Amino acid sequence: MAILAEAQALQAAGKDIIHMEVGEPDFSTPEPITEAGVAALRAGRTGYTPALGLPELREKIAQYYDTRFGVALSPERVVLTPGASGALLLLTAARLNPGDNLMLADPGYPCNRHFARVFEAHGQLIPAGPEQKYQLTAQDVNDHWHAKTRAALVATPANPTGTVLSLPELADLSDAVTLKGGELWVDEIYQGLNYGGSGSAETVLSVADDAVVLNSFSKFFGMTGWRLGWTIVPDDLVPTMDTLAQNLFLAPPTPAQYAALGAFTPEVMAILEERRQILERRRDYLLTALPELGFKIHVVPEGAFYVYADASQFTQDSLEFCSRVLRETGVAITPGIDFGDHRAREHVRFAFTTELPRLKEAMARLADWLPAYCREEAE
Repeated sequence: MAILAEAQALQAAGKDIIHMEVGEPDFSTPEPITEAGVAALRAGRTGYTPALGLPELREKIAQYYDTRFGVALSPERVVLTPGASGALLLLTAARLNPGDNLMLADPGYPCNRHFARVFEAHGQLIPAGPEQKYQLTAQDVNDHWHAKTRAALVATPANPTGTVLSLPELADLSDAVTLKGGELWVDEIYQGLNYGGSGSAETVLSVADDAVVLNSFSKFFGMTGWRLGWTIVPDDLVPTMDTLAQNLFLAPPTPAQYAALGAFTPEVMAILEERRQILERRRDYLLTALPELGFKIHVVPEGAFYVYADASQFTQDSLEFCSRVLRETGVAITPGIDFGDHRAREHVRFAFTTELPRLKEAMARLADWLPAYCREEAE
């Protein structure tokens, strides 16, 4: 956030900034979704909905899992929330007590451990290197689970690494967590932004019906500012989620829910597939361009819109490095220290959330700047 604030200040002062630090694509919400929201507003649909969300949208989501993944799902298990963050808020409130631990991979999305901290629990960070795709494994669960560990949270595709867990890997994780008497929570908010081959997406529910899923309309569906997410929970957790939702935020945003009803049409899916292909082309460009500059990419990102790069050839202080890159080239990237502790000072994240010509301009600026920076560091 410090890098983002500095980038915005420089941009306001007239400097041309290429934004590769922000986890938000440069696509607006697909027009049919927006029109569904506008139509709902014009029809006066602006009151509260049930705390768990519009029944018809919960039904749509359940049908989506059936159609896309072949997973039969009761709509009663679908809980709509103000963004995926709202879902994680409910989940941590329901399941974590003071002193409990939530097992997480390091590196990982930082807010996950912060949500645990809100309820005086702790993020139990497990170092995860490229040899395990920067992901928790069943062996990690076996080695590090202890009396205060309540759940393990993984993300697939993951932020900041873009790595994806296969269904067999998810099944192994689920089995390991179940044997420990815990729960597996799976963040699938980048689901659908998958690359390589057919770009197929998967859900943990295909192999572990009792897993908790966190998802969102933000990333794949392009609805970041609408603030609408969902979680899929076991039947016995639904009443608790209902009670917590009523107390914490009453209901998800009504216009966003009506807009989301327009998200599952063939027309919208065609738009989203076209955007996925654009993102894949951007990814493929960076996978070639960044190593040519000296950055090492140990694991090819198979999803999301990030490249997690080893910058150890250039720095052991990723925050200072990113700050200088921003000030001296106008390219905004994210330091690894935002995502944990494990080798965080020698990694940076590049988001391919801007158009390809701008990505090429960013690489050209870095190519011009890095030699002088390296000479200066060597003196």
